[in-house]
Amino acid sequence: MAATAEGAREAMRLLHTSDWHLGRFLTTVSLVEHQRDFLAWLADQAKEQQVDVILVSGDVHDRAIPSVDAVQIFEDSLVSLVAVCPVILISGNHDSAARLGFAAELLAAVKVHLRSAVRDIDRPVAITDREGVPYFFYGIPYLEPEVVRGELGSEKSHAAVLTSAMDLVRADLTTRRQSAALNGAPEPRAVVLAHAFITGGTSSESERDVSVGGVADAPASVFDGVDYVALGHLHGPQDITNPDGPPVRYSGSPLAYSFSEESHLKSISIVDLDASGGVQVTTIPVPVPRSLRTVTGNIDYLLSDPGLVDAEDCWLRAIITDPRRPENPMERIRQRFPHAIDLSWAPHVDGVPLPQVDRLVDPAHATPFEVITAFVEHVTSLEVTADEEVLIRDSIERVRQAEALA
Repeated sequence: MAATAEGAREAMRLLHTSDWHLGRFLTTVSLVEHQRDFLAWLADQAKEQQVDVILVSGDVHDRAIPSVDAVQIFEDSLVSLVAVCPVILISGNHDSAARLGFAAELLAAVKVHLRSAVRDIDRPVAITDREGVPYFFYGIPYLEPEVVRGELGSEKSHAAVLTSAMDLVRADLTTRRQSAALNGAPEPRAVVLAHAFITGGTSSESERDVSVGGVADAPASVFDGVDYVALGHLHGPQDITNPDGPPVRYSGSPLAYSFSEESHLKSISIVDLDASGGVQVTTIPVPVPRSLRTVTGNIDYLLSDPGLVDAEDCWLRAIITDPRRPENPMERIRQRFPHAIDLSWAPHVDGVPLPQVDRLVDPAHATPFEVITAFVEHVTSLEVTADEEVLIRDSIERVRQAEALA
């Protein structure tokens, strides 16, 4: 049970984080060292805040087969974090569930608890506070509907597989609460970690599309019956409206992974749960290694305007509006903005964009469906048909299923 400078608190204190995406780049910039710095800071915060459990809600790695650097950082961080308190992790849609879950039973012996398989959804991590109140932590990894619906006996949708997963959680929790009541023991409290897109969440361009048949989300009410829901997947820290149910929150990613996140205030969530049912969430801002900034205008303006001096030390995206594409634009932009890493050309005449300019889809920001559709339309000069849309979506799902089984 956590304590503060004022004395002991009758509460379980959690640190909720997610979406580390170890090994990821920001366009051309490796973020490995910044991720290493964040995880060292995270371990310090866990100690300073005297947390009892650390929750990591998926997307530990950025790829199913992570880089050597990413694996090493992950190992180093687990050593530092578990020295403070138990760590509970689930796999996200970027992780390989099988690889992340390797040696889970061995790691549990040192209080690192991995949940990446359907068979473990109703097998909670049990932690009891100093007052004897049991807390059960259930992990729901990212569930690819086509891959897991047979095992869960559910329909093919995100809402359906999450509902089936939560039915398992509620059944196990009901049994445990009934047993506690019969034995005169304190009523257990329950926390769910999940990696999913929940209705009402605000997304960015950084998250991989998880839609199935055009439907990507599930309602927050699917989690009814527990005390707190620690979500991963969306990169902006945010609470999800759930007036009749438990608090549902995305902790967000610790770093910005695209320019769509430049306005995000990155943070970790500190969650205090007390034995009487109260939940209090506070946030701690994450140190920013370098701010992101987008500037727009003709190249002469960008290189001379004194109002842009505060952007000179930022990771910069420049949108150049000259009617004709300037020569060597990135080289010239970097003379003033040495950390410029993204440049695009959006020609304007008299301040009005030129609608006839053919702009290709940017694969860094578009969904896989948008990229493939744009390619088909480009090579055929025709809009895709309804049958072709179905074929494209089916192909994307087969690739994603193969990744989930990798």
